[in-house]
Amino acid sequence: MQEFIQQVVSGLSFGGIYASLALALVIIYTAMGLVNYAQGEFAMFAAFIAYSLMVGLGLPFAVAFPLTLVVAFLGAMAIERVVIRPFERGPQTNIVIVTLALFTITNGLAGFIWGYQPRYFPSPFPGHPIDIGGVFISVSYIGIIVVTLGILGLMYLFFNLTPIGLAMRSAALYPDSSRLLGIRVGWMLALGWGLAAAAGAVSGMLFATTGAIDPNMMQSVLIYAFAAAILGGIDSPVGAVVGGLVLGVLLALVGAYIQPLADLRLPLTLGMIVVLLVVRPSGLFGHRSVVRV
Repeated sequence: MQEFIQQVVSGLSFGGIYASLALALVIIYTAMGLVNYAQGEFAMFAAFIAYSLMVGLGLPFAVAFPLTLVVAFLGAMAIERVVIRPFERGPQTNIVIVTLALFTITNGLAGFIWGYQPRYFPSPFPGHPIDIGGVFISVSYIGIIVVTLGILGLMYLFFNLTPIGLAMRSAALYPDSSRLLGIRVGWMLALGWGLAAAAGAVSGMLFATTGAIDPNMMQSVLIYAFAAAILGGIDSPVGAVVGGLVLGVLLALVGAYIQPLADLRLPLTLGMIVVLLVVRPSGLFGHRSVVRV
């Protein structure tokens, strides 16, 4: 039983990482109706920025964390204004290709600046585990779960209780009507990109605390985040978090108790994405689209 609880807590922590990146994917999808394939690389780049602030400049994690979020937020807004905006009124396929190009460019730029050798990321969490009733739980696992739930709470408050958040929702759902009401839809999209990059940066930094970082570190995490977003509902922020936590626990239990499948968790996740798209494309919390014929 103790081993089972430890695996569940471990799964929830990694699920929190998937949930943060899935939340970023959901924000972009809600705003533009498409997926940003470079979201994982943006998260990786943010983790390297935090690494440089801590290792290069000697800043503590408590300072480097918010600074990285600000840089990620402003950088993503600039990318949306300069790179994405010219394609907004064109076919969505063009924007998909642009995000794939951003994926490659961001990965190559990180490799050029920091190299492809793994680097140790200083963790802000104590290394010793906590003994709870004979179950040893890592402090970093608890920290990741708390941060993920905190990000979800802040996003909920922002989108439901602030004028800018409500304007973003209106711009995403009813862009033409929003323009008539004086809402600058273009800037709302840029703000969405910035918030998505900030949420992704949280995922990148949390994942970095579990080990070394390198330019390819978020590529498998992006696939798990896709699965989490589809499981919870690609248009539901709450679903993204729930999907990430559920997926993390499932993968942890599979790795611990079904040894033949332990090395096949990534292919299994890809298969799960296909099955979910066929059986329940709206996910657990997503909104079903109804078409009148």
